Amino acid sequence: MSEIEFGIGFRRLDDIAAEAREAEALGYQFITTGEHVFFHGPTGNGLISLAAAAGATERIKLMSTITLVPLYPPALLAKQVAALDMVSNGRFNLGVGVGGEFAKEFEACGVPVNERGARTNEALEVMKRLWTEKNVSFEGKFTKLSGVTLMPKPIQEPHPPVWISGRSDAAMRRAARFGNGWLPYLYTPEKLAQSIETIDAHASEVGREDSVKPGLFMFFAVHEDGERGLQMAAERLSAQYNQDFSALVGKYALAGSPDDCIARLREYIDAGARTVILNSACPADYMLENQRLLAEAVLPTFRS
Repeated sequence: MSEIEFGIGFRRLDDIAAEAREAEALGYQFITTGEHVFFHGPTGNGLISLAAAAGATERIKLMSTITLVPLYPPALLAKQVAALDMVSNGRFNLGVGVGGEFAKEFEACGVPVNERGARTNEALEVMKRLWTEKNVSFEGKFTKLSGVTLMPKPIQEPHPPVWISGRSDAAMRRAARFGNGWLPYLYTPEKLAQSIETIDAHASEVGREDSVKPGLFMFFAVHEDGERGLQMAAERLSAQYNQDFSALVGKYALAGSPDDCIARLREYIDAGARTVILNSACPADYMLENQRLLAEAVLPTFRS
């Protein structure tokens, strides 16, 4: 079995440098963060937060989980990604999502929410060309380029890894066409295994020869009292997604006692996950202990 990589999401918005150094010291392979312009609660901007993390660390890789690609002009996002890859000395990974859970942020940014998938696909095509080519011309539905060259290029060649997130078949097709990795969320192990097979089939259809690296994004709450862990995750996710998660948390989150979490995480790894990004789903005053228990009582089982 290939090495399993683990990433950890930021707990807070205001102590990025210290958290990134802590994650690096604990041996995580990735430090990650998501973003929204507006949402049900406070959120940051992934690229800015990860730039701060880059300056505070030396080895840990950085991943946006995820960047809301349709809200950015593709040329601007290509520039920001290249700049972040440069200041991090080639450590940035771009996580791609289409969003849509909070339609008001699309309205505020002047982007029709029903165009988000098409805009994302076009943006990925545009960005890859800007990262790898000179004198790029492009005439698309949303983007026009008239012989422009992005400089400097990203450090990583041909470009920073692109991880496609989502849950739908459209996201799987996007991963097969544009992704270096697949990072679904709110998936069961069974659904993860099926999605990997589906992406392989879609990749064959488009004549792709290399494989898409299978990953997973999971919320977690580890507690010595397993029932308390489940309760914390249900409360946090219910508030975060503005819906009742009490019946869903055992299905989609890594929650419970350390032994419960080891057993459940093993199911996902057996289903194919090789990069697992974990994000705390618990009260703010328990997040540090949550991360400590994960690092000390769960993840060592899976480190080679």
